[in-house]
Amino acid sequence: MKFIQTMALAAILGLPLAACEQQGPFEEAGEKIDETAEDVGNAVEDACEDVKDAAGAEDKDC
Repeated sequence: MKFIQTMALAAILGLPLAACEQQGPFEEAGEKIDETAEDVGNAVEDACEDVKDAAGAEDKDC
């Protein structure tokens, strides 16, 4: 009986770990949104630096 209880406890505690290994559609969508937001931010910063470079600004950081 003790063996069955131990195995049941191990299965219950292991379920959350198994669930974390696979990404669902919401996690994948969230990662794509994060990547897109980062890409847009990088593009805006690059454009800002290009404008400052064309204007001859001393400080080219945006």
